[in-house]
Amino acid sequence: MRALPRYPVTVVGSLPRPSWLLAALRRKSPELAELRDRAALQAIRLQEEAGVDLLSDGEMRRDNFHSFLAGKLAGVQLMTLAELLEHVEDKAAFETLLQALDVPAFALKNPVAIGPLARRGPLVGDEAAFVRAHSTRALKVALPGPYLLSRSMWVQSLSRESYPTREALADDVVRVLREELLELAAAGVDCVQFDEPVLSEVVFAGKAATRTFMCAALAASASPEEELELAVELVNRVVADVRGTRTALHVCRGNWSRQEDVLLAGSYEPLLPYFARMRVDQLVLEYATPRAGPPELLARLPAAMSFGFGCVNPRTESIEDPSAIAERVLRLEQVLGPGRVSLNPDCGFGTFADRPVASEATAAAKLRALFRAAELLRARG
Repeated sequence: MRALPRYPVTVVGSLPRPSWLLAALRRKSPELAELRDRAALQAIRLQEEAGVDLLSDGEMRRDNFHSFLAGKLAGVQLMTLAELLEHVEDKAAFETLLQALDVPAFALKNPVAIGPLARRGPLVGDEAAFVRAHSTRALKVALPGPYLLSRSMWVQSLSRESYPTREALADDVVRVLREELLELAAAGVDCVQFDEPVLSEVVFAGKAATRTFMCAALAASASPEEELELAVELVNRVVADVRGTRTALHVCRGNWSRQEDVLLAGSYEPLLPYFARMRVDQLVLEYATPRAGPPELLARLPAAMSFGFGCVNPRTESIEDPSAIAERVLRLEQVLGPGRVSLNPDCGFGTFADRPVASEATAAAKLRALFRAAELLRARG
């Protein structure tokens, strides 16, 4: 692992895909592989020029942050939310929910387990290798987390022949993610981040929300406590005793819409006891909007844990003031102590390829604001 500067600047993962790449994806261009390389190189340069210390490839090779696994895993079929409607118990309620949350049912896609899972090859190793070949900066890759996948991939009518229960699927999810993590660590990837946005949905959507939209997470028990205990177990099984890379966990409140009022709201406080037992090195959290509650609550978590502090909102056009960002970080350090905070956006700028929440210019400007804030903080000595 490469050493990072004080107050490192990083990304959560995705950047907006260029329009020419999206057009090539839609027409299934024979030059797609070359165009993805070109887009990833453009994303790397954007981050380097903006001052990002720990960078990604912008997830240019992905349809969205977890659907890309359909092309990487045997036993998985990619389905739109509209197609999944046919397999949901309460179709009318699910459709009403999608409309209320501003979710495009025909645009967003979800990987579904229809047979035994097996890696066809590396899941994100190609992303990591490309960045390593074109940048000397520290490298982050993001993977969908085991709890998210155990929920989103298990659809009873489609999965039960291979996986009678969600728990049976979860065992194979842990296996494939752990295989990938060990390979990434051996390859020298500096940070591997697991995305678990549905953890906030478990807490904030209510005890009756067994079928709800949050990355098409369809399967869950009626008990938030049982679900969160399962999440702790699955994450810890994936990362247990892995050396050679930093492990991170990203939890947000949804990133599919610019309409803030349709996204989940609430403090991280109910999740803190579960975060405290997860054996990851860092939590990557959103704090750019009041919806996330007070960051000072993070002082309750173990002193060995660091934090990716969400300081800019990827869903707005306005660019945050670097001095205001720096002041927020300093206030947080008063309760956390020094050396525990990285600066990042709340979430990705293009979580869903066809539905980015920002333009390339806005993403670059917000990353520059994070870098300028880091410069102000480093200048304090």
